[in-house]
Amino acid sequence: MSLKTRTGGALTFPRFAALTAATTLTLVSLGVYTSATGSGLACSAQWPLCDGGVLPQTVPSFIEWFHRLVAMVTGFLILGVAAWSWYAPEADRRTAATATLAAVLLPLQVTVGAVTVTLSGMVPGGYAVSTHAAHLFVALTIFTALTVTSLRALDGSYSDSAAERARRALAAAAVVIALTALFSRVVPVVPYIPSAQATFVGIGLAGYASLVAAVRWLPDRPLDRALSLVAAAAVVVALVLGRDLVVYTGQVRLVNAAALVVAVGAAILAAWRVGSTSVTPSSDPVTSDRTT
Repeated sequence: MSLKTRTGGALTFPRFAALTAATTLTLVSLGVYTSATGSGLACSAQWPLCDGGVLPQTVPSFIEWFHRLVAMVTGFLILGVAAWSWYAPEADRRTAATATLAAVLLPLQVTVGAVTVTLSGMVPGGYAVSTHAAHLFVALTIFTALTVTSLRALDGSYSDSAAERARRALAAAAVVIALTALFSRVVPVVPYIPSAQATFVGIGLAGYASLVAAVRWLPDRPLDRALSLVAAAAVVVALVLGRDLVVYTGQVRLVNAAALVVAVGAAILAAWRVGSTSVTPSSDPVTSDRTT
């Protein structure tokens, strides 16, 4: 994906927004690792303190403490993106709106996280299902908002067409989602240990972000956009089923496998359809919807 040369300092708003989205992805993966290792309750069910003080006293407590530290840094980054978006030259009102949405949801995410490790952490094996599900879906919404913010901030910076970018994003998503299956419960190639679970979610979110980009870059191709949305929804289903929000029976495994197959198949089909049509950069439809 080629970008025209930008002027100005090294830290631009699009780069800062992309960095924040990547940090959010890392935070979600770290949260999965923390939960999978059983470290979510290691701070003696205390929040924001840990083991009766500021610093952790055990290895599991350190994992939970480090997760909270990364969450705090990520929170400040999200607030920074929201504030910057209102006067950054690369951001229009819609860009500022999606950035602000991420910031508005931040207190809810912090609250749910605090409840998870204090009031609702008594379910054997980790988190209560209700708070765990809420935590995941709010995090996914924040990540989606930040991804869209980054994509909108980059509008007008590309030298290739939106269709060509979408084709590459869809192809990348298909490969990444297929790779995700290797770290899932569906294909028993890698033991489903905490590191594999974190990798599964991290790679899955990367594939999801690629599909969000494809949706963003295909405003005038409703069928291909719909295929991208179907693939993104299937990825979300696969991520949810891989996070112990339901009892993982044989039937659930089949649904999980079907979700991954649908995601990969829809991404491949959309990439093939987009690639069969040539669109020149001058006819790029994405930048036409930007308002100031």
